[in-house]
Amino acid sequence: MDDFSDEQLKQANALFKKDISFVLGVANLNQLPLSELPEVALAGRSNVGKSSIINALSGKKNLAKTSNTPGRTQQLNFFNLDDKIHIVDLPGYGFAQAPEAQVKQWQQVIFAYLKGRVNLKRVFLLIDSRHGIKKVDEEIMDMLDKAAVTYQIVLTKQDKVGKGNLEKVLHETQEKIKKHPAAYVRVLTTSSEKNYGIDFLRAEIASFVEN
Repeated sequence: MDDFSDEQLKQANALFKKDISFVLGVANLNQLPLSELPEVALAGRSNVGKSSIINALSGKKNLAKTSNTPGRTQQLNFFNLDDKIHIVDLPGYGFAQAPEAQVKQWQQVIFAYLKGRVNLKRVFLLIDSRHGIKKVDEEIMDMLDKAAVTYQIVLTKQDKVGKGNLEKVLHETQEKIKKHPAAYVRVLTTSSEKNYGIDFLRAEIASFVEN
């Protein structure tokens, strides 16, 4: 994570202090906003902490709604950052408290979005540090590989594990992504609660903003 200079981190933090707002929720592809803005998407298992990460990135406690109920986010939620980039919160996969038919419908919308969105620059795949990459995560990684969508692993809730366990999960994650051609080599470790690693995630996102 030392690939970013102090100036880049400073600029990224300044960007996220500018206006960021919820644009719309998308339940089907016909509702996707017509925009040439670059986009990044946050994906992860239900209850991995995507909403908390969005709130930490923005510095706003209630920008994205959080819940202890897995599967609460049921659509693609678009956020506009200073009219420079869209951040898309994807529905959590796995463990969704919903009928199977509805879950499959969400998956079809998500997959179609990932495969067809020209201005999608990167997917940030959130993985709980306490559990590491699970089978359901591997399935999503395989799908992203096939769709040739670049994705970057972000380990969440690093404050919930000891340093030794975090290093173990980090090493295991780095070994697994070697088998996935679309996976970005750098793995981020974060804690939305303690604000660890959030500035580096901001810098990754800000790198896609056109000057």
